[in-house]
Amino acid sequence: MPALCSTIRTLEKLAKDDVSSMAILGRSIMHDNALTSRILRVANSAIYNKGISPVTTVSRAAVVLGFDTIRNICITAKLLSSLLESKNLTPSVYQRLLKLMAQAFQAAMLAKMMLDGYDEELQEEVFIAALLYHLGESAFWSTGAELAEELDSALSAESDAVSRLNLVREALGTSFNQLSQGLARSWGLGELLCKSLSNPDERTPEIRSIFLANKLSEALAGASLKPEELERRLKQAADMLKLDTDEFRGRVLRCSNATAKLAEAYGAKVLIEYLPDTDLLLPQERLAEVVVREENLAFQLKKLRELTGFAVEKTDFNKVVTTALEGILEGIGLDRCAVLLLSPSRRMLQPRIALGDGAEEMKNDFILELEGRGTLLKDCIENQRLIWQGEGADKAVLGEQLARKVPASGFLLAPLQVDNKVIGVYYADRASSGRDIHPEDFDSFSHFVQLANICFSVAFRH
Repeated sequence: MPALCSTIRTLEKLAKDDVSSMAILGRSIMHDNALTSRILRVANSAIYNKGISPVTTVSRAAVVLGFDTIRNICITAKLLSSLLESKNLTPSVYQRLLKLMAQAFQAAMLAKMMLDGYDEELQEEVFIAALLYHLGESAFWSTGAELAEELDSALSAESDAVSRLNLVREALGTSFNQLSQGLARSWGLGELLCKSLSNPDERTPEIRSIFLANKLSEALAGASLKPEELERRLKQAADMLKLDTDEFRGRVLRCSNATAKLAEAYGAKVLIEYLPDTDLLLPQERLAEVVVREENLAFQLKKLRELTGFAVEKTDFNKVVTTALEGILEGIGLDRCAVLLLSPSRRMLQPRIALGDGAEEMKNDFILELEGRGTLLKDCIENQRLIWQGEGADKAVLGEQLARKVPASGFLLAPLQVDNKVIGVYYADRASSGRDIHPEDFDSFSHFVQLANICFSVAFRH
């Protein structure tokens, strides 16, 4: 914990020096090989690296991601390593600490997700505030003191929330929340964290998101025992964002998947098994419907070979499209995909072939009018550009119609070309499972559509 305090104070000083902070940041953590390694792993993870070239130095990561993001990655990495390496803890106390850390990590990701439309600086500030919301309690369990063992035993035997609070006060003479407030003030952890701890009922979006994210993470962890509490917190958060509860539930599901990936990037794999069970977010009948297709390289290779054979001789259009879509769906491991063709007026796209979850519904509903300039569909068709759109797309860029049909987790789009003329688009996503799309998925998707386009051009020339 003293090492964590020192790191945070160093970073806080750098934050006030706009001129030299980037260079000093690189030098100040260069001696810490473990921290440097974690920063680079996280900076190159799918959460932060949206298809740019790999980041190989901390100073380059700061330039690409911005100082606030790197500062928060440093704090998060240092917090996780400080607590995970706590010595002399009994198995019971260490397990309690791991559960608390997993909840805090999940809460940080949820709070950031809930402020998706706000500027990145505020999102990063909220992430850290939510992560450190239970810092006092984490610090206490990490001490390994005899008192921690005694209090752990007492709390394990008590299920009533009020009684548990009283046990903590009797043992420590204060509450865990007050411990967190004291650490936040003395370490200079920022006004937002101090405010969220002292005035959790304040209705500003940032304070509300920190409070609800922690409550939601807590409810998720005990959802099998108190499902009504989970539903109440989901509704509160959905109301705050002016969303339908089921839509917000889907966002939480995608956020939980991203949390597990980020924990691994931070070298905190041990936390993954303690993250809240997101299966509890879905009704059992819905769970049975969701088929999660995993990447299948052998199947990809088989379909690519078939397409290569089609390129040698003239082949039916539908056969080429179906083969390419099968490779995209089952080979890459996506949930649904389709080819949409342009109308004769070139003002509308309509599905020709769709595969995967809800394929029939997609064929009936995925009809799109091409909207004004600057939208992704126009860009894809007019500039013949392959597009990987991740989470948090601007609705103005998507276009009103596309925004209503695509999942928040993102999608893939590519032009369907015959001898250099675009006649439609390929589309694919992971709408049902809510999983993220990664750079390697985009690369494989690009390979399939480019080879299919070659087949069409060969057939046209024949």
